[in-house]
Amino acid sequence: MTTKIAGHLLVECLVAQGVTHAFGVPGESYLAVLDGFHLHRDQIQFIINRQEGGAAFMAEAHGKLTGRPGVCFVTRGPGATNASIGVHTAFQDSTPMVLFVGDVASDTRDREAFQEVDYLSFFGPSTKGFAKRVERIDDARRLPEYVARAFATAMNGRPGPVVLVLPEDMLTQAVVASASGAVPQALPRVAAVEAWSDPGSLRTLREMLLKSKQPFVIAGGGGWTVQAAQALQRFAENWKLPVGNAFRFQDTFDNHHPLYAGDVGIGINPKLAQRVKNSDLIIAIGPRLGEMTSGGYTLLEAPRPQQTLVHIHASAEELNRVYQADLAINATMNAAARSLEVLTAPVDVVWEDWANACHADYLTNLVPQTLPGDIDMPAVVVTLQKHLPVDAVLTNGAGNFASWMHRFYQHHGLVKGFKTQLAPTNGAMGYGVPAGIAAAITTGRLAFTIAGDGDFLMNGQELATATQYGAKTIIVLLNNSMFGTIRMHQEREYPQHVTGTALKNPDFAALARAYGYAGVRITRTDEFEPALLAALARPEGTLIEVILDPEVISTRGTLSAITQTALSRQQG
Repeated sequence: MTTKIAGHLLVECLVAQGVTHAFGVPGESYLAVLDGFHLHRDQIQFIINRQEGGAAFMAEAHGKLTGRPGVCFVTRGPGATNASIGVHTAFQDSTPMVLFVGDVASDTRDREAFQEVDYLSFFGPSTKGFAKRVERIDDARRLPEYVARAFATAMNGRPGPVVLVLPEDMLTQAVVASASGAVPQALPRVAAVEAWSDPGSLRTLREMLLKSKQPFVIAGGGGWTVQAAQALQRFAENWKLPVGNAFRFQDTFDNHHPLYAGDVGIGINPKLAQRVKNSDLIIAIGPRLGEMTSGGYTLLEAPRPQQTLVHIHASAEELNRVYQADLAINATMNAAARSLEVLTAPVDVVWEDWANACHADYLTNLVPQTLPGDIDMPAVVVTLQKHLPVDAVLTNGAGNFASWMHRFYQHHGLVKGFKTQLAPTNGAMGYGVPAGIAAAITTGRLAFTIAGDGDFLMNGQELATATQYGAKTIIVLLNNSMFGTIRMHQEREYPQHVTGTALKNPDFAALARAYGYAGVRITRTDEFEPALLAALARPEGTLIEVILDPEVISTRGTLSAITQTALSRQQG
């Protein structure tokens, strides 16, 4: 009988699930797993991160890119709590992910041992929690069962994160045969289960469309594939339907398409917001219609929208949870889109003028207003559009800086064969830098990150990870010496009472060079294109620090204008 230790078997289970990269920070609680990574180093690579939050963001980004669970390993206590930001991102973004936590040994459990945490309580599954499932593996022989279930749970229904807790002593145990004589082996690769729309619901949807005068599609959420995006486009083309992408899922539908109406999220085009409100039929395919996509539950009023609502989602539990839909369809994105593309459209489509008007509003929104300062951010984005390859992965964290890309950059989208946007719908700062590095390491495609000065320093240490693994990313860092989003809200609510938002920053270009990146600082628009072309040409990564006028606080107005409006409101 051949035996092995549980830590080795765990790595074999990951290899069987098709995992090629795992991200993490090493810990003594799972040394046996690290030894398993060494044993199977030709099949799976353990990427060493510099902080567990960065590692969890990388795993989440990998899950977004591949549709398979991203894998992260952390040690107990502080390691797990640091990683929780990535788990929360995966939960709210509906991203498949599995977090493995090395834990205290079984014989010290429940004594508040060194770094002990009750992970079931901390990550506890719920509609308001962190994870879809949290389990502790005490029997080494059941490792294959737990790992396969974690991957299935992470992918099925609404995708999301699963947490598996690994007692240190369990991982060092020899895995022996069961009473039946069977030696535990890794289980075969699991696949997500497709949920198909029932024919009756599709007939009802068709009848609702035929009665509609101003229908509008909102697409997004987790679970989209290239095939699903292509089927969605054919559905929209058959029926001449305007399509908006949900918040930070702008690559779901081709932004260059004449039926594209814009992104339905933060900083929404006011004309698009009005179109959504004026629509008599909303067909939401994939998004859970959270606070950002719904405009704070105002574009669609909760719990009963003014518009007729068709809500298609992979999770039955998500349907009718916030919004009472007129028609709720439980279907995965592949199945839903493929069903919709064969839905027979009328010979004379009556919504072409409506769709054209929606797209015209989107094109008008691409024309910027004049803003102060020596940096023209819309022109910077146009330069990016001109030079970045069509398959470039664009990443960002949270902050007003991201709105420049959201408004002015046009994603070709999944329909062209590539997922191109990695961004946190839960608004987590510090996501963009590690997400870009993960994309570069695991896909080999160019990764571009836009960051703010506050956002960058949340996880800027992961440039060391990029350099260690030869990952090239290009980072444009907008430096306005403040937490810009909070300052904008502060001026709106408490004008001229600046507290807690001003930043004294390092020399970011020099900091990048210390990590092994090229570092460049620019102060004028005409300096950007040469800096970008040089970054594209050099083998190592590049950080381009852009000194931005603090007045340029958003894509739609200046800081002074926001302050004056707030003061006038108070005086009035």
